[in-house]
Amino acid sequence: MTHDVIIVGGGPGGYIAAIRARQLGLKTTLVEREHLGGICLNWGCIPTKALLRTAEINHLLHHLDAHGFSADAVRYDLDAVVARSRAVAKKLSAGVKFLLKKHGVEVLAGQARLDGPGRVVVERAGAEVAILAAPHVILAAGARARALPNLEPDGERIWTYKEAIVPQRLPAALLVVGGGAIGVELASFYRDMGSEVTLVEALERILPSEDEEISGLAHKSFSKRGMQIHVGARVQSVERRGEEMVATLDLGKGSLSPISVDHVILAVGITGNVEGLGIESTRARVENGHIVVDQWLATDEPGLYAIGDVVGPPWLAHKASHEGVLCVERIAGVADVQPLDVHNIPACTYCRPQIASVGLSESAARAAGRTVRVGRFPYQANGKAIAMAESEGLVKTVFDADSGELLGAHVFGAEATELIGAFAVAKTLETTEAELMRTVFPHPTLSEMIGEATLAAWERALNV
Repeated sequence: MTHDVIIVGGGPGGYIAAIRARQLGLKTTLVEREHLGGICLNWGCIPTKALLRTAEINHLLHHLDAHGFSADAVRYDLDAVVARSRAVAKKLSAGVKFLLKKHGVEVLAGQARLDGPGRVVVERAGAEVAILAAPHVILAAGARARALPNLEPDGERIWTYKEAIVPQRLPAALLVVGGGAIGVELASFYRDMGSEVTLVEALERILPSEDEEISGLAHKSFSKRGMQIHVGARVQSVERRGEEMVATLDLGKGSLSPISVDHVILAVGITGNVEGLGIESTRARVENGHIVVDQWLATDEPGLYAIGDVVGPPWLAHKASHEGVLCVERIAGVADVQPLDVHNIPACTYCRPQIASVGLSESAARAAGRTVRVGRFPYQANGKAIAMAESEGLVKTVFDADSGELLGAHVFGAEATELIGAFAVAKTLETTEAELMRTVFPHPTLSEMIGEATLAAWERALNV
């Protein structure tokens, strides 16, 4: 069978690439070994957001007095909570199937393996079901959770994110290993649902990819909620004693602390699904568990490309989707294709309060030799935030002091993941402080803080 493009993997990178390829008139086949929509839709982004929404509601129901209400005996059904999350994922997976059919993408179920230049063998249940050929092959195989040498997930008491989003019962006590976005989201969910949560991060701060000031605010906020947070710490060992898991934490400088928990969640990053793809039969390179590509997502093997999590950080669904479009448009010869600028990719963490950012942190901008102006505007000075009873938070902007270029924006607080979109547009358009200052933001909205945080960088904030 001859095609224009073969895409391996039906996650947010692969299925979007397939749809765009068909829009451009390319005969396209997508091979998926498990679930259309990939990890993001089935086990990551979407179902976790459904769970986190439930946790927000649980928190609100226990703080109704802030809005003049009261309720007795508030309770939840964990099975129903999980079932709703799975139903959301199932609905969207079916939506992806519909979209691929609508656009005329041929979909094959099975494990794809490269078998020389432009040749893909598809197997199912150990049997060969198809041999495909195309001048262009895109690997969108995704990634999986990393394990630690002394801490292997067993699916029963030591979980990855996959087991953590389908609990059969709520753990009374939980250890989360890893203070990045995934670890923080799961810690936030379980804490809001009533679990005692201990969060351990090997680096010197949680959310190490975020601006230092923002991660510091998050640490303080989570601690107030009752989370036990240890940074610069490691899990030395975990041993099962009856119904308990006893974890020994190395807190540094020879300090060891044993804690008893019901479950352990491993959230220490991900590694690319590079095995079994037949990459060794090509000139493509794999480094540190990820496929090496250039700015156009091309590998060292002519006609072979890779996109999304399998090529490395940032491990974000929207980055994978953008790469899928970019890669296919480059293949099709679209004239105005531009390489992806990673500094324009927003990052979102859906904990409570939410955290979102785009561009450079304050320290990264200074380290790059920029002279910066920094603006800060607190949620507690915003009318809409106060009306929502969500006055904890901060909007922070980082500008180049000489040119006025927006270098970065960082939001900690309610709806941060929605607010960051405006900053992402501003960065993509190479906006300066002048355009943002001239923008009329509606009142009363959280978006007013975008303008105020810009004014604050020039000491012109009006409401603080």
